[in-house]
Amino acid sequence: MLNTTMTDTATCRATYTDAIGQTFAAAPGARIVSLVPSITELLCDLGLAPQLVARTGFCIHPADTVRAIPKVGGTKDVNLDKLRKLAPTHVVVNIDENEKPTFDALRAFVPHVVVTHPLAPRDNLDLARLMGGIFCADAAAQAWCQAFEAEYAALQAQPKGPPQTVLYCIWQDPWMSISADTYIARMLAEIGWRIPDLGPGRYPAFEWNAALVDGIDQVLLSSEPYRFTDVHVDALEKQIGKPVQLVDGEMMSWYGSRALRGLRYLRELRG
Repeated sequence: MLNTTMTDTATCRATYTDAIGQTFAAAPGARIVSLVPSITELLCDLGLAPQLVARTGFCIHPADTVRAIPKVGGTKDVNLDKLRKLAPTHVVVNIDENEKPTFDALRAFVPHVVVTHPLAPRDNLDLARLMGGIFCADAAAQAWCQAFEAEYAALQAQPKGPPQTVLYCIWQDPWMSISADTYIARMLAEIGWRIPDLGPGRYPAFEWNAALVDGIDQVLLSSEPYRFTDVHVDALEKQIGKPVQLVDGEMMSWYGSRALRGLRYLRELRG
């Protein structure tokens, strides 16, 4: 897609700042571990797969490429001993997906722990530039950003439909949703869909009641992290009497490479 097999050493001279204000020099020979599935995919699309020495078991895209990259546990249960033996120079983490104790433990033996935290679709531009900059893939990152801008412009040019209040469900038993302060909610806001206030917390639990149902236009059941299916859609529609549809959780919540397809998906979702 936007893959390149060589780093752009000509522009590997600047310093780059991550989500918590840490600065990093460009590192053309970095040994990279990604503990963030969506960023693993982005690094591969920037041509950096040969420098990825480890990933999580949830880093599943691109399948043919990541199959050869060793796994070091999950996003929440990283095998630090295995990771240490791989001697990475850089580990990429995310504030939402990885635990603070993991970050603290990594800093004890990894020279550079890069923290990411995209909160809105256009934050993907800074993310691509950060990864491309630190790991000397500036040309590929620039091409990716141009592709993103084109997809974003196409979304903005699409006729806007009426605003809607949608309940986006990520879990069942207990039922859980998202707050307005999430990447998913800001994706939905791009097509004029807003999230109801369900109380404190970024991923609040809730119970179905008449007032909640009366205040929403439709329900979106995400395919991840809970694996909702069409069976759940049919059952819930009968229960609440409001439109319910299944949505691709990767398209809605994965930043990085998948955000390109996510913007196209939003256009289809709005119709």
